[in-house]
Amino acid sequence: MAYAGGQGHYGDLQNAIYGAGLSGILPTVPVDFATLEKRAQAALPPHVLSYVQGGCGDEWTQDQNAAAFRHWGMVPRMMVDCTRRDLSTELFGLKLPSPVFMAPIGVTGIMTQDLHGDLAAAKASALTGVPLCASTLSNDPLEKVAAEQGDTPGFFQLYTPRNKELAESLVRRAEAAGYKAIIVTLDTWVTGWRPRDLNTANFPQLRGAVLMNYFSDPVFRSGLAKPPEQDPVAAIQAWAAVFGKVLTWDDMPWLRGMTKLPLVLKGICHPDDVRRAIDLGADGIYCSNHGGRQANGGIAAIDMLPGVVEAAGSTPVLFDSGIRSGTDVIKAVALGARAVGVGRPYSYGLALGGAEGAASVLRAILAEADLLMAVNGYPTLDAVRAAGAQRT
Repeated sequence: MAYAGGQGHYGDLQNAIYGAGLSGILPTVPVDFATLEKRAQAALPPHVLSYVQGGCGDEWTQDQNAAAFRHWGMVPRMMVDCTRRDLSTELFGLKLPSPVFMAPIGVTGIMTQDLHGDLAAAKASALTGVPLCASTLSNDPLEKVAAEQGDTPGFFQLYTPRNKELAESLVRRAEAAGYKAIIVTLDTWVTGWRPRDLNTANFPQLRGAVLMNYFSDPVFRSGLAKPPEQDPVAAIQAWAAVFGKVLTWDDMPWLRGMTKLPLVLKGICHPDDVRRAIDLGADGIYCSNHGGRQANGGIAAIDMLPGVVEAAGSTPVLFDSGIRSGTDVIKAVALGARAVGVGRPYSYGLALGGAEGAASVLRAILAEADLLMAVNGYPTLDAVRAAGAQRT
């Protein structure tokens, strides 16, 4: 199967690294999360680092999201021919080369020195074939971000504003730009208690960061006395006043009626909510606790995934929160996820090397996932799902 950079398997990356090492060439971006994070800590300005690394409260849920993968394990199967592996999956009628996608991150735009991190993330998507879920919070308009993704499909994540006309305008723009699904975040109509940011009194959006989708929107601009470029302070205040509509089940007919694209609800973790969402027209369920950034004291997202998958039936389930490696990706697939979102790892890659840095991180994650399947005797994702994962 094809992989970014040539023909073969994603796991062939390790041979390329070892081969380059014979000439004294080392990877410019670490292939493990611990070293990657350490390098990013040294590269990022403190105010950006605290926002990206920080979680809610004492960050217990954030830490448990990652740690909980350790109590899920997979039983290897031997005497299986895995000389050919296939990581491809289908999602909303799309044939994707792997189950990995780039989860939406609201400060991607400030993760690179040129402050165009959203464009760099989109370029990484094009380089690897890994879909990008572009955030409403962006330093570049969603149209420019979509254009940089090339032939790789992308999704658009919506923070639903209080102004319904503005929400509809953002969705129309996403449709026109070629995004393949609308992912509505449900848990961020107000921000959680984030001590790292509070201790530095830093909230990037209130300083004008990552608001370009609003500032470029005709509905948003029509409500301003002066254009954002002439009076940015007033524009920021207008954004703060409009951000964060409280959504209830009564809003589902409106959300469903906004678009003909697949509609995915992000933040669903309870089986009853899964069933209700599907009954009211959701095309996909996105199991996530926002990486532990919104609510503390909760259950690790991966531990809630099996119940969500069971309740979803044939409806596809997307997942993020705590993914740090290719092994984590395969465990999430084993528990039923159709697609698995990577967040902080690719964000750190952006900080270290822009588009190429993020692409390197994604390739390493895919290589580890591929090799785990090979060694464990799972040639396809269907085989992974059939094997499942067990609590250890």
